Amino acid sequence: MQLFECESCGSVIYFDNTYCNRCGYRLGFLPDRLELSALEMAGDALYSSGEPIPGGLWRVAGEPDGPLYRQCRHYAVDAVCNWMVRHDDPEGYCRACRLNRTIPDLSVPGNARLWERMETEKRRLVYSLLRLGLPVVSKQTDSAGVAFDFLADPNPDFHEGGGVVTGHANGVITLNIAEADPSVRESMREAMAEPYRTILGHFRHESAHYYWDRLIRGTRWHEYFRNRFGDERIAYDEALRRHYENGPPSDWQDHFVSAYASSHPWEDWAETWAHYLHIVDALDTAAAYGMDVAPSVGEAARLGPQGGQSHFDAYATDDPDALVAHWLPLAAALNSLNRSMGHAHVYPFVLTPEAISKLGFVHRVIQDFRTGNRSAGERELLHTHRV
Repeated sequence: MQLFECESCGSVIYFDNTYCNRCGYRLGFLPDRLELSALEMAGDALYSSGEPIPGGLWRVAGEPDGPLYRQCRHYAVDAVCNWMVRHDDPEGYCRACRLNRTIPDLSVPGNARLWERMETEKRRLVYSLLRLGLPVVSKQTDSAGVAFDFLADPNPDFHEGGGVVTGHANGVITLNIAEADPSVRESMREAMAEPYRTILGHFRHESAHYYWDRLIRGTRWHEYFRNRFGDERIAYDEALRRHYENGPPSDWQDHFVSAYASSHPWEDWAETWAHYLHIVDALDTAAAYGMDVAPSVGEAARLGPQGGQSHFDAYATDDPDALVAHWLPLAAALNSLNRSMGHAHVYPFVLTPEAISKLGFVHRVIQDFRTGNRSAGERELLHTHRV
């Protein structure tokens, strides 16, 4: 995640901020620019229906002739968002909030807070997807788009079973808002013997299933996927049943990024995709703070730390080896720092060569879509064994 600068006073501002703590300017994230900006009021306005626009119109501080924006309705009315909408956009919601199909009943005590936490992490997912140049379209306007259902379980005790299940089906991602309760989530993590369980991790994992349908199914990448991850046509429900009854294979660490990834090729893809997003965003954050931990191979070794500032752009690189070369020493340092504070590892995973090659596959599929390069990534697949 980048750091941003307040246009009014030059202070550092952060992705989730709504006000600059130094000068008090209102802040808003501009999806068309991928920037968090200080805003100045540009007057009241009406929708074409004659309804007043909540919060009025805004423009970026210091840009008197710049484009006009209005607050997302979930910003102006519900205070659970900080994204803006171009004033001429007919949608009332920002690019992140318009993906919602269902939100929880906010009249139920506690639901508003849980939903707010969900929205905070969802915006981080959407930001990453936009940075990667991936399609982020609402299913309500495009049948090939994505939608989110945030549902509250009538029986929030996960151990009873039979309630809302987090998952993906036909472009709809469902999340149980109880996952936004840290005590419930930790209980589930322990019950399922997971080393890591976060809201953002859920978003990243479930988004992978959606993008498998968009980027892999029926494309020229499909056969490459089967060669690397396995044949997804094996019975999914039966594979999951075996996994939960018998556990992962004894040698899963040699082949998969997590135990759950061993359950089915679709889950292997989803876990690998989620880890790819973990790595890219963490490296982007490290670069924003000028952090780079002595990488030792590849492009990373050539660049290295430069005067305390890292110039490596994890979102822009076309070299998956450089990603890993930067990530492994940083992950080791983060884990050691966390342990020195008495906490568990930040990244409690081991990336084996096979897991790394799968990360490389994800990287090339994304780069292929983003750049429209229909030759380089495939040529490398055909003539090397790296992916």
